[in-house]
Amino acid sequence: MLPPSRTQMGLFFILLCPANIIGLWWAVGSPLVMDPNSICRKTKRLAGKQAELCQTEPDIVQEVAKGAKLGVRECQYQFRFRRWNCSSHTKYFGKILQQDIRETAFVYAITAAGVSHAVTQACSMGELLQCSCAVTRSRAPPLPTAGPGAEGSAWEWGGCGDDVDFGYEKSRQFMDAKRKKGKSDIRTLIDLHNNEAGRLAVRSYMRTECKCHGLSGSCTLHTCWKKMPHFREVGDRLLERFNGAFKVMGANDGKTLLPVGRSIKPPDRQDLVYSADSPDFCAANRKTGSPGTRGRVCNSTAPDVSGCDLLCCGRGHRAETVVLEENCLCRFHWCCVVQCRKCRVHQELSLCL
Repeated sequence: MLPPSRTQMGLFFILLCPANIIGLWWAVGSPLVMDPNSICRKTKRLAGKQAELCQTEPDIVQEVAKGAKLGVRECQYQFRFRRWNCSSHTKYFGKILQQDIRETAFVYAITAAGVSHAVTQACSMGELLQCSCAVTRSRAPPLPTAGPGAEGSAWEWGGCGDDVDFGYEKSRQFMDAKRKKGKSDIRTLIDLHNNEAGRLAVRSYMRTECKCHGLSGSCTLHTCWKKMPHFREVGDRLLERFNGAFKVMGANDGKTLLPVGRSIKPPDRQDLVYSADSPDFCAANRKTGSPGTRGRVCNSTAPDVSGCDLLCCGRGHRAETVVLEENCLCRFHWCCVVQCRKCRVHQELSLCL
């Protein structure tokens, strides 16, 4: 198959994998990217619940697209210092999504997490008719809240808790489109596993927030609710899972993923899994989807993945001086304006050869 052009990239993944909408969101140079209306116009190529949601709940699909954007930005933040920096602005990106490597595992997980997070947030903000704040059920009491007068005070569930179960379910419905599972369909098992790991990185880490009530600053009553973790925490957690991802193979039953290697515990639901080794991403390679690291900014003094030794793959680096404009000599004028001057700053950069 010939590599798709930039204008064809948006439809390429739907044609290749009808149930895989992730490629559409991450497509390069296409007006379809993040556009729920365009996504839904392609319902004939979407599977099952995806097409149903497009037809019956287009406002949910809009939040799904926002969640995909959230995942894109977080992926690019988490991988900003790595050889593969999660940039979707490259003609090679499509090849990444066609492989079962660790980087693809993270893309699937962070996208599913972003969808779950965005839909849940929209519920709490009152932007969706289908949901609102979490329904208070008979839950165990929250953990005691630190603070003066907190010990022994009464509490009750209240406020506007995040209905993470609704966001989880909509993410599952849209991301886990049904595919025919054969005994050799390890790709489907891996994708579904990583989708679930992303959603659990949101749902399994809900935190309790409480507000004190009482006369004269006393804390005679706590009103408590459940909130999602900040999405940066979700990204940090999935990056840890990426670093410890499990290489797996399919079992004979066609339903189970087994770790490759002896004496290795099976991956749990929150682990990321992959089946193929990643390329080194040092040089541009259309076949593997590697954009290479030539010209990337590196840190000449850092010993980690952002350092020039690792990022430049031993090729060395060159120094370059750039002139930047930034705000300086800012002054506050009553009321209420901040006025700044523009100053030119010379900055030394190290660029990979």
